[in-house]
Amino acid sequence: MKKIVAITSCPVGIAHTYMAAESLAKAGQALGVEVKVETHGSIGVENQLSAADINEAIGVIIAADTNIDKARFAGKPLIEVGVQDGIRKANELVQDVLDGQASPYQGSAATSATATTAPEEHEGWGKKMYKSLMSGVSYMVPFVVTGGLLIAISLTLGGTPTASGIKIPEGTIWATINTIGGIAMNLMIPILSAFIAQNIADRPGLVPGFVGGMLAANGSLYGSHANAGFLGGIITGFLAGFVALGIKKIPVPKALQSIMPIIVIPILGSLIVGLFFIYVIGSPVAWLFTSLSHFLAGMQGGSEVILALILGAMISFDMGGPFNKVAFLFGSGMIAEGNFAIMGPIAVAICIPPLSLGLASLILKNKFSAAEREAGKASLAMGLFGITEGAIPFASTDPLRVIPSIMVGSMSGSVVAMLAGVTDHVAHGGPIVAVLGAVDHVGMFFVAVIIGVAISILMLQILKPNLNAGPELATASAAPEPATATKAVDPATVAPTTAPTAPEAAPEPDFSINDLMTQDNILLDGDLSSKDEVIQRMAQSLTASGHVTDFATFKQAIYDREAESTTGIGMGIAIPHGKSAAVKKAALAFARSEQGVDWQSLDGQPAHLIFLIAVPEASQGDLHLKILQKLSRKLMDDDFRAALMAAPDKATIQDLLREM
Repeated sequence: MKKIVAITSCPVGIAHTYMAAESLAKAGQALGVEVKVETHGSIGVENQLSAADINEAIGVIIAADTNIDKARFAGKPLIEVGVQDGIRKANELVQDVLDGQASPYQGSAATSATATTAPEEHEGWGKKMYKSLMSGVSYMVPFVVTGGLLIAISLTLGGTPTASGIKIPEGTIWATINTIGGIAMNLMIPILSAFIAQNIADRPGLVPGFVGGMLAANGSLYGSHANAGFLGGIITGFLAGFVALGIKKIPVPKALQSIMPIIVIPILGSLIVGLFFIYVIGSPVAWLFTSLSHFLAGMQGGSEVILALILGAMISFDMGGPFNKVAFLFGSGMIAEGNFAIMGPIAVAICIPPLSLGLASLILKNKFSAAEREAGKASLAMGLFGITEGAIPFASTDPLRVIPSIMVGSMSGSVVAMLAGVTDHVAHGGPIVAVLGAVDHVGMFFVAVIIGVAISILMLQILKPNLNAGPELATASAAPEPATATKAVDPATVAPTTAPTAPEAAPEPDFSINDLMTQDNILLDGDLSSKDEVIQRMAQSLTASGHVTDFATFKQAIYDREAESTTGIGMGIAIPHGKSAAVKKAALAFARSEQGVDWQSLDGQPAHLIFLIAVPEASQGDLHLKILQKLSRKLMDDDFRAALMAAPDKATIQDLLREM
């Protein structure tokens, strides 16, 4: 029998990953070909393809909305589509491989670099660029968090205020910790740039991406006292990616193909990106730095309000880039001249972006994914210590909404501080300078910060959309979940997937769906018509059966999950779930609605079959993910869904579920 190998993956890594896998496997059975599917889900990589599987395969199908490393498929006919096509067009995809419609993939670093990895016809450049940006941000976030928190710890426990800023005595453990944190923070921009480039051009894009990022982070190379910041890192990332991609398209003799990805592309790409950035982009950055410095110097003696507005806007616009650095150095220079009134508003403006995003991610839960809320906690901590970079992960993924919001907040706080006579005697900002006694009019300092943060949060509430774009897309602006020790992978995150190095397959679920549910947890009323009513009644049934101890707490957990993204997975199915301390033991409830319930599903269709999963908050492992996996696979069976809709009573429903 002929064999096809496949990979399925979605950003959330739950339902659609397994629905696509099941759909492709069923299509293979119908067409008389074996289809082995490797799934990249929140549980991990399962059913991993071996080298023998790939060698035996006549073709490869990748149905994924995340980044998949395709190097191991070099030379194999390959079709790459989105995960939705894996669900809805599985028969066509398998048939295309059988009919020889797939083109050989030649992107392996070991074999050839002449083949393009440009977006397939199904994927527009806009989506490709967005996914590349998300990939870069996901790798950058751990460096921001690690560096920022280490610096904050060292400043708190080892820092003392001086005229030139908060200083840590040399030779102390706190100075060492501060150095380590600074190294992690300095790697932020190169990492962002490198992995944007890698997502566009695969591995050959990494070197020019890193080189470009290092240039963006080192203004001295192009005559500037300020680096180009995270905006410069984004520019170099895309520049390096597309330069590497363009070089890969150049036809070369076979003798050169093997050295293209490891010698030719990295060298040429790095030279092109480096020279272009230094001589074309770097010069304007240096000129901008000088011009802004002269502009601010000329503002002295003018309107205090206008100066405060300008300083607040510059501090928050690029969070460490040329605008931020010009304003900060201007304030620092005024301290040396004995003028502490300029640094006061700057000290307020510095902390408003990270504090605003940190608090907003916790308050406006329906506008931030679980991954962003975790990043928000770190941002909040960094804001307390005047580390503006804590807001960069949010600004990178949604600049058109986030940057205006924090700029308005910082400008407002800066004006309040200026009018209230807030001063700062050290070249640093954030609440830490007030706590250490470097600020005059401490009360008004905190009033200015609170006003600025409140205005930024209000702006975010107005500008940012709710997370209801679909079950697999937590938000159009959500940063993918990074591989960081600060938080385990959450099912609501957006995470890029790369090929693993021999991971162990996750164990098969060792439970029966039927064991989790009694007939009391089955609702067959044909008049269920609203989402709120369904959630209310299903949660009540689990409470009445003793699975849930606190109805209100559990219901809130369900709505909190729905706020991240709808659990309507399409095809008339919704799988809401809540993980809560109010759940005594794992349970499942089922509801069937004849007329259908609007669940904001990705396909726009009402949900008729609704499964509610309840899992204890303290439960170990990935039980709720395994339940979701089992459900989504079985519900891909058209006959099974039809049987559930036609089942005359609860006993028949239980018998059907026993098939799982």
